[in-house]
Amino acid sequence: MRLNIAVLPGDGIGPEIMKQALNITSAVCEKFGHTLTYKEAMVGACAIDATGDPYPAETHELCMRSDAVLFGAIGHPKFDNDPNAKVRPEQGLLRMRKQLGLYGNIRPVMTFPSLIHKSPLRADLVEGADFVCIRELTGGMYFGRPQGRSEDGDTAYDTCVYTREEIERVLHLAYKFAAQRRKKVTVVDKANVIATSRLWRQIAQEIAPQYPDIETDFLFVDNAAMRIIQWPRSFDVMVTENLFGDILTDEASVITGSLGLLPSASVGLHTSLFEPIHGSYPQATGKNIANPLAMILSAALMFEYGFNLMEEGALIREAVNASLQAGVVTEDIADGGKAYKTYEVGEWIEQFVKRWIG
Repeated sequence: MRLNIAVLPGDGIGPEIMKQALNITSAVCEKFGHTLTYKEAMVGACAIDATGDPYPAETHELCMRSDAVLFGAIGHPKFDNDPNAKVRPEQGLLRMRKQLGLYGNIRPVMTFPSLIHKSPLRADLVEGADFVCIRELTGGMYFGRPQGRSEDGDTAYDTCVYTREEIERVLHLAYKFAAQRRKKVTVVDKANVIATSRLWRQIAQEIAPQYPDIETDFLFVDNAAMRIIQWPRSFDVMVTENLFGDILTDEASVITGSLGLLPSASVGLHTSLFEPIHGSYPQATGKNIANPLAMILSAALMFEYGFNLMEEGALIREAVNASLQAGVVTEDIADGGKAYKTYEVGEWIEQFVKRWIG
């Protein structure tokens, strides 16, 4: 197979972790006889510095020509600390999602046996947790209009808007995933208060009978937030709107014990995008201490969800698990043991892939 991907390293640690993911992707392609072609483009703060635009037209055109997009991270303190900045890196991310039609964000949440002690939650709560969060990505408060501040600056407003089409397509995506897993969908909303949530619940109740072999339940978002901490094993596939999903998926990351371990995929109308859930970690830029595993596992998701190459993705997961068990990890999860550099972790996993005999 020919894999034609757009590579967007982004800001901060993005280029460092992307390099490792690309090296491992190349090794996997060589092992299985695939042809890999890719081209890099700018997005985020680096694109603002170079062009004034966080998502330049050239970057969008490259993404549209590609079969999948591998994305690093965006963000820079000079924008975070300036609430009056007119152009921000995050605007590029939102525009990219909208223009590529990236409507469903998929975040697997799982535990790694060798790292259960790293979670701030008790081991008996998180052990065996394995669920998927599916977040609607192109609607809701992040995109609703009007949005802004009054002329005197003392009033701010955001508008939450959802259409039937936006809700239906992400619910069908959730049921598709549940059919391949433990056949349970949990719809998270705030239907007792918010009108858009009542529309979510109504449409979910209409769609559920189309999947009679899949259990459907409903949770208010505040209850779901508690259940993630108290009983994470109760979830299989969780689906929710944009803002709730943003918050809940970051909360769920504590189950694994490190943001540096969780990948994500965004399913789109034109192409799909694969990225780690952590930020650009600007304090670590250039120090070779960033954890590359979430970026590498995002490449595994790319093989699986972007190209339907399940064995290739499984090999990357096997290699990552082997590195964890061998203690070849960066300082954030070294737990007092030897801390390896970003490139050393990447090279170890790359060599594991090259030595692998299927």
